[in-house]
Amino acid sequence: MVGVDAYPGIMKGCYIQGKGGIHIGDYTQIAPNVIIVSSNHDVYDSRKSVLKVVKIGKYCWIGAGAKIMPGVVLGDWTIVGAGAVVTKSFSDGYCIIGGVPAQKLKQLEKERCIPFKNKVEYNGYIRSDKFEAYRKKYLKV
Repeated sequence: MVGVDAYPGIMKGCYIQGKGGIHIGDYTQIAPNVIIVSSNHDVYDSRKSVLKVVKIGKYCWIGAGAKIMPGVVLGDWTIVGAGAVVTKSFSDGYCIIGGVPAQKLKQLEKERCIPFKNKVEYNGYIRSDKFEAYRKKYLKV
C-alpha cells in the first residue's frame, strides 16, 4: 500500500521486495538505491520464507542506499540517513536515524514538523480523486 505522492522504486537502483507486505505513508520520499524487503529466508529451511510487514509512516525521508529490513515500523517523520541499515523499529517517529545497525541520532520537535498537502495529489500516476474507482476496477487491494 502506497500513500499519496509517495513513489517507491521510481529512483534509480531501488529494490523493493514486498512479499510480506509494505505500507508507505503519504508524502514519503525515497532516494536512489534504497532497499526495502518484507521477507527473508527461514534460517533452518531456506526454501521457506518468513514474511514480516514493513510500515513506513507519513512524511518520512529514506536516504540514498538505506536498507529497511523485514518487520520494521517507522513512524511519521522518520528520517533515515544515507547508507543506514534499519533492523529494528522506530515506531514513535519524529527522529533521525542512521548507522549500521541504525540507531536514533536526533529527536525531532513535533511542533516544528509541518504537514502539507499538494494542490493536486496523486497515487502513483493516478490523481487521488480518481484512484478509488481505478483501484476497484483494476486492483485486488
